[in-house]
Amino acid sequence: MHTDKPLGLRERVLEAFLSGSLLSEATQQFQPRSGQTAMALAVTDVISQGGSLVVEAGTGVGKTFAYLVPALLSGERVLLSTATKALQDQLFSRDLPRLINAFHLPARLALLKGRSNYLCIHRLQMARQEAVLPERHLVHLLAKVEKWALTTRSGDLAELPGLDERSALIPWITSNRENCLGAPCPAFKSCHVNNARRQALAADVVVINHHLFFADLAVRESGMAELLPSVRVVVFDEAHQLNETGVNFLGQQLSSSQLLDLSRDVLATGLQLARGLADWQGLAALLEKSARDLRLLMGPRPTTAKLRWTQLSPEGIDPDAWQHALRDIYQAAETIVQSLEMVVEVAPDFLRLQERMDDVMQRVSLFAATAQLQTVRWLDISASQIRLMQAPLDIADTVRERILKQAVVASQTATNESIQSEDEQFATSPWPDVTDAQSRAWIFTSATLGDEPQLRWFTEPCGLESAQVLRVESPFDYPHQAAIYVPRTMVRPNDPAHSGQVAKLASDAARILGGKTLVLTTTLRALRAIGESMKQQLEGAGIDVLVQGEWPKRQLMARFQQTDAELGGCVLVASATFWEGFDVPGDALQLVVIDKLPFPPPNDPIVEARGKRLEAQGRSPFNDFFVPEAAIALKQGAGRLIRRETDRGVLVVCDNRLVTTGYGKRLLSAMPPMRQLQSHDELESSLASLVTKASTKDF
Repeated sequence: MHTDKPLGLRERVLEAFLSGSLLSEATQQFQPRSGQTAMALAVTDVISQGGSLVVEAGTGVGKTFAYLVPALLSGERVLLSTATKALQDQLFSRDLPRLINAFHLPARLALLKGRSNYLCIHRLQMARQEAVLPERHLVHLLAKVEKWALTTRSGDLAELPGLDERSALIPWITSNRENCLGAPCPAFKSCHVNNARRQALAADVVVINHHLFFADLAVRESGMAELLPSVRVVVFDEAHQLNETGVNFLGQQLSSSQLLDLSRDVLATGLQLARGLADWQGLAALLEKSARDLRLLMGPRPTTAKLRWTQLSPEGIDPDAWQHALRDIYQAAETIVQSLEMVVEVAPDFLRLQERMDDVMQRVSLFAATAQLQTVRWLDISASQIRLMQAPLDIADTVRERILKQAVVASQTATNESIQSEDEQFATSPWPDVTDAQSRAWIFTSATLGDEPQLRWFTEPCGLESAQVLRVESPFDYPHQAAIYVPRTMVRPNDPAHSGQVAKLASDAARILGGKTLVLTTTLRALRAIGESMKQQLEGAGIDVLVQGEWPKRQLMARFQQTDAELGGCVLVASATFWEGFDVPGDALQLVVIDKLPFPPPNDPIVEARGKRLEAQGRSPFNDFFVPEAAIALKQGAGRLIRRETDRGVLVVCDNRLVTTGYGKRLLSAMPPMRQLQSHDELESSLASLVTKASTKDF
């Protein structure tokens, strides 16, 4: 690709979205859509002129091609950021190659993920020498990884079949920001992470994810200090996740699992590289005990919880005991640092351990003092660990000051010599704050960005109030393709009988459809209750009831989409991540059941702090925060139902507040205009017509 902007870019883009254009070669599903064309032209204009564009593109618009086509045809260097690694892989492996081939463009692509996604050759060698892995089966899995390591070029663990992304082996064979040795690493020249960075520096289009983008802002982790200055077009797809992702990365945290991992690394590294030079077992045990003692302060907790933390200690925790526990962690780290000073010249591993210990001491000091202004602090507690968290309330200031003000300069030469240790590299190559005649183009897009014309739910916390805003409606014929039903007689969601009634309704409906049902819950408690009840009710019906958490997400999705008659029908009961990113076009999914309106939990520390800030501004937390949050989540969940023009289905929302309250009407108006069913008989009739396909439109 060349750097000069082609003449007539707008005309070329417009031509690309006409019937019979080259886009037809990229996808058989292509057909001209006015909304897609309008979005593509808006993207073209911001690429040509610079600035920021926010686009809400309803399901079916084809937003991916709407931003990819003008970005590719512009000839500019492009950075694409997505919400998940799965979307990254789809862009890199499917969408971009199709378009590049169809338009015969000489574009070079690169995929860049966080370092924990790549095999670390040095840590693989260390794991091989470990006497004991935490579980016996990991030894066999390690042998499989070693065999794959001999042939892989990318080192991307996603390429290794049979390796669950939740496997306990992954921390043993990957590096992270804390334990990476940088340039002194003995395997530095063949490092997969640095190879990926070099490819990104040489590419025309680089695909990353939001986590990596904000990790770079927070700790200069990804190498984008060199990459971003040479990029003119930056696109954030699934941008509705930007604020929450950014808040997580721009804050500070310290976890008991982090301390336990550090303790393990001290023991393993000390025994392997400097046995007898220090009491490694005693030092590691000291840090491990301090981490476990901190967790024990919380007492037994069978489920996850978040504790408010507005004083020196979290809510309900004795301040003296809390400060004493933090002091023990600090002293354990300090003692280890003193021992590391005697062996730091033996191997680079010890220098990195020393730096990690210094970081722990700094974080302990941070959390021992009162919280900083304009931040919220809380404690995440699970059965096995705790995390001390402090974060900004949103990313608005960061976006204004550290993203939108950044301008374009020539990139540094990507040579082996320019890949220094992380600290050196990021100290000498911050994102430049200079001006340029041609400003960068920022595009933010998603299917759900708000429930009103200015999309303030997204633009305000993201600091994009001055951005151009475009809303493109879905081309789907929702009144004919989908119906919505709200049971009027169901008990209120806070009633203990509610989950049982949801399970009964969903089970009866699944029997009619022979499966093909997705049940979305707003809490893990409801997930378990509804899942267990549906398993009992559908036992012997030839329908599998899958429950999130029983299998990895990838396996659950694969099984749900299988329509083989021998396997029988399928129901999936899920929460959290399945509200979005679950794409099942066709007849495999015909019913989505949502247990209740997805309001954010009012006792969540971040939610509470955001509400108080709105009150201080004279605004209504309920109208300006809770309702828009629920609208976005509801639109995401409902969006699982209709994915193509030929899809048909029914959405059931088991919360009659949707039709009996004023805010319910606001939520309903924010959703796609589905046909409303008024009775249970109409629901059963609609489900039956889906089975018989009695009508191609109304059903």
